[in-house]
Amino acid sequence: MSTLYVGRVFTADAEHPWAEAFAIDGDTISFVGRPADAPRTDRVVDLAGSIALPGFTDAHTHVLHLGNALGDVALTDARSLDEIQGRLREARAADPTATALRGRGWLFDSVPGGRPTRWMIDEAVADVPVYLDANDFHSCWVNSAALTELGITRDTPDPLGGSIGRDDDGEPNGMLFETAATNFAWAHRDRTTTDADRDLAVERVLAAYAAAGVTGAIDMGLDELGLAALQRAQAKRGGDLPLRVSGHWLVANTGDPDANLTQVARAAELAADPATPWLRVIGIKLVLDGVIDACTAAMRHPYADGSNAEPIWPLDALKPVVAAADAAGLQIAQHAIGDFASEIALDAIEHAVAVNGDRPRRHRIEHLEYAAPGTAERMARLGVTASMQPVHADPAIFANWAEMLGDDRVDRAFPWPEYEDAGALLAFSTDAPTAPHDPLANLYVASTRASALDPTVPATHPKYALPLERALGHATRDAAASVGDGAWRGRIAPGYAADVVIVDTDPFTEGEGALLTARVLETIVAGRVQFAADAGPTSG
Repeated sequence: MSTLYVGRVFTADAEHPWAEAFAIDGDTISFVGRPADAPRTDRVVDLAGSIALPGFTDAHTHVLHLGNALGDVALTDARSLDEIQGRLREARAADPTATALRGRGWLFDSVPGGRPTRWMIDEAVADVPVYLDANDFHSCWVNSAALTELGITRDTPDPLGGSIGRDDDGEPNGMLFETAATNFAWAHRDRTTTDADRDLAVERVLAAYAAAGVTGAIDMGLDELGLAALQRAQAKRGGDLPLRVSGHWLVANTGDPDANLTQVARAAELAADPATPWLRVIGIKLVLDGVIDACTAAMRHPYADGSNAEPIWPLDALKPVVAAADAAGLQIAQHAIGDFASEIALDAIEHAVAVNGDRPRRHRIEHLEYAAPGTAERMARLGVTASMQPVHADPAIFANWAEMLGDDRVDRAFPWPEYEDAGALLAFSTDAPTAPHDPLANLYVASTRASALDPTVPATHPKYALPLERALGHATRDAAASVGDGAWRGRIAPGYAADVVIVDTDPFTEGEGALLTARVLETIVAGRVQFAADAGPTSG
């Protein structure tokens, strides 16, 4: 069936960003232009005050983690210890038969002194293990029962690339940082979660993304369990998904060079499988450092308290892994939040270029929350994509970030225009579940530098805000291009995949504030409606 949509259309095509109509024929956009020039179609839809946009691609997300998080106790807007404890008590009372309690999204500056302890949770819930993932998902706060369940004692050594928080007497205090969270808390969740639980988590994500207008996702931490769950969801639907998923295989630094390269070989094996537009492995993900909020991001100069963090992947260990992945044709995505981490990420890519010679490549650096001047230009020269998350710059959660640095580095936080000016590809995403998965709220932060979480908080660094049209392009066209799909999806253009979202309010005419109240009316993926609100566009 062919359908003509008539009304306001933002195409994300740089040469022709606006149109008055577009047509879908099967799974493809067949026409874009004026209604008078449109071909005859089986159906006509009047957008009637709404606006059509290309489907959003969340260029950095964690699909299974997001699905799990959507079922956990939400704590981001709990802005005091009393509020956090109250929510935990309520959740425990609501499910007294549960054998564990899980929450997500708490902020360091919601806890006295920014120093969470197990005893704070014990005051609220002590009879079952409690696991609370931080907002950045780089640390986990647990109670005494969880430490016992995990077998963590004063004699447990810190893992490579992480640490167990301890009190002045050396006893575990309930904080697990970086790989300590991964190796203990999250590994335990993997062991105790069933396939049925993971399948439910995937279904939550697919429904949530469809309702939010997201038609593509780039999973930045895919593993065997997550891939298997997505494959089951795909098989259940006869080979399709309501979301195009590209995966980066998580490669952890084991400290063993051979074991590290074995992980790269597994990613290459999966990437060699016949690809589908719905689910594919395209590269590897390397976490080079932590986060500024916990002072675990690797910086060239110390934090305000005099501390610093070593990279999780030192350059000597990083180089052979990046070179091997590059030689295998894999896309390399490197998490680098601190300026030292982004520096060694680019050093490793330059090494791979020198070793492997001239070949097509489009590698990426994830986050780039603080990068030294000149980083954007260096990335542009190397053809490296800047993958950034506007929601991480939300002013409501910025104060702790700024306090940890405490100097003029704060003035260069999340400088998105630098990457545009340098000519680097800039792709926007949410990094869900470290932030809300809603792309409209993400665009609000990108285009205003104001808060989507708390509108009463003043904007931070408005000089770095982007015009909405450019921000939208980074979240659609450029996000798709960041994984090599720019020639066939990510914009409303003839011959492109019919991945479209229809929003009830036009933020270009109503102002950026409308992004916080706008509703997705319809999400179309490959020409098929995957989500329709109760009051959608009318057909005629």
